Amino acid sequence: MFDAQHLAARSANFRPLTPLDLLERTVEVHGTRPAVAWHDRIWDYTEFRQIIARMAHWLKAQGVGRGDVVSVMLTNRPEMLAAHFAVPALGAVLNALNTRLAGEEIAYILDHAGSRLVLCEARTAPALEGVATPVTMVCERPGDGTGLDLFEGEAPALDWFGNVASETQAIALNYTSGTTGRPKGVVCTHRGAYLNAVGNVMMLGFTSEMRYLWTLPMFHCNGWCHTWGVTAAGGLHVCLEQVDPVPIFELIGRHQVSHMCCAPVVLYMILDHGSNAPSSRVKVMTGGAAPTPTLLAGMEERGFDLVHGYGLTESYGPATLNDPGADAPGTVDERAAMLARQGYRHNTTAGIAIVDETGQEVPYDGQSEGEIVLRSNTVMAGYYRDPEATEAAFAGGFLHTGDVAVRHPDGQIEIRDRAKDVVISGGENISSIELETVLHKHPDVLLAAVVAAPHEKWGETPWAFVEPRKDSALTEADLDGFCRQHLSGFKRPRRFVFGELPKTATGKIQKFLLRETAKRMVTQ
Repeated sequence: MFDAQHLAARSANFRPLTPLDLLERTVEVHGTRPAVAWHDRIWDYTEFRQIIARMAHWLKAQGVGRGDVVSVMLTNRPEMLAAHFAVPALGAVLNALNTRLAGEEIAYILDHAGSRLVLCEARTAPALEGVATPVTMVCERPGDGTGLDLFEGEAPALDWFGNVASETQAIALNYTSGTTGRPKGVVCTHRGAYLNAVGNVMMLGFTSEMRYLWTLPMFHCNGWCHTWGVTAAGGLHVCLEQVDPVPIFELIGRHQVSHMCCAPVVLYMILDHGSNAPSSRVKVMTGGAAPTPTLLAGMEERGFDLVHGYGLTESYGPATLNDPGADAPGTVDERAAMLARQGYRHNTTAGIAIVDETGQEVPYDGQSEGEIVLRSNTVMAGYYRDPEATEAAFAGGFLHTGDVAVRHPDGQIEIRDRAKDVVISGGENISSIELETVLHKHPDVLLAAVVAAPHEKWGETPWAFVEPRKDSALTEADLDGFCRQHLSGFKRPRRFVFGELPKTATGKIQKFLLRETAKRMVTQ
């Protein structure tokens, strides 16, 4: 029998995994390469580390130490990026707040998290009025004297190693959003953040030559761990505070952007903006809804190559990726059909399965539906101060996602719906995703969401909430006729409601609000 008693872990062969090490290596190797671009300023990696050191030094002076929670309510600006390193460098826990939350939600999160202080900026400060947690505003621009300026001055030493005693130590506390009930605090560890960040570098082809545009909010799953991943690669972070097609195209052209991530709603904004095309192609990772043929064709024409990811706050962001690459089919319809799948597991996702109600895996036939469950080092430690929800989420030894999917013969997964978004009408299961895919094929539809509305006879029926394109004269009759051409009778939406759809800050459509609207309209 192999005897390994003398081979125990020691300082020479074991060091807790943490994304802070990724920063240190990049500063050593790429210290003079551009790290962060914001407005008319560019900082190299040595200078960016100095910003981080100033932030860590200031936080320490405020009494922040190991185990404390530091909240930040910032847009995608350099201090938000720096916080992903400065806060954990002290052994503290980063709580990145959704910038679109209402005051009551913010107050709940700050209280639940036990935040020691909050960093904000001028545009997010009003939402923090009246909170009990101490608030500090960062400067509007470097050197303008409007707030805490971390861009100038002495850069003290940054020694974090002793503050990360364990790789299972919490690095971030991210609160879920866009669902009913109180948000839950997802605890992420240094180990999970490190692994997902390195996995993203591998999966998406990040290199020191990459230039990443921050169209995805950094508060959303820590920017899907790209805050750490782009840094690990030594690439350029191009900061963007407000998502709008005009600055997106301008920054892509100015910095020759190679990568970006966003929800489909941002892609539809770009598609609706015009025919501007970048001078070089941009790889875009999107998730939340499958790209339609119309969207795919329009984005390809404009110089954007889409890949489709899937994940949750509880999985540090991406858990699967579908990147057809050179194997993509020839026609747009065929490529869209392939990209509708969520693909294969992320290379740091240890296990993914589609299971039925008994916990058994469904056949790989592309038809049998079940729930996606995950098992991985890149799954959350649990829900903060909520042991019951944690145990429920981990029942049976997997993380239960609540997403309904099939497994194709080649092993790829394809989501059919959220369990709560399936419309059960007269005993028939109707996929809201299928209906939304059809509606998005109509040239005058910008966005569409289908939810269940209560019905006296059928239990519930599908209703479609539609955001038309600008200057469109779209009518209910138009859409009903269109759906008659593409859907079985029992699947067709029974009502079409026009208007802007409610969205989270990450672009996800808030279906629970639409369900409430439908219920209210039925009873009126």
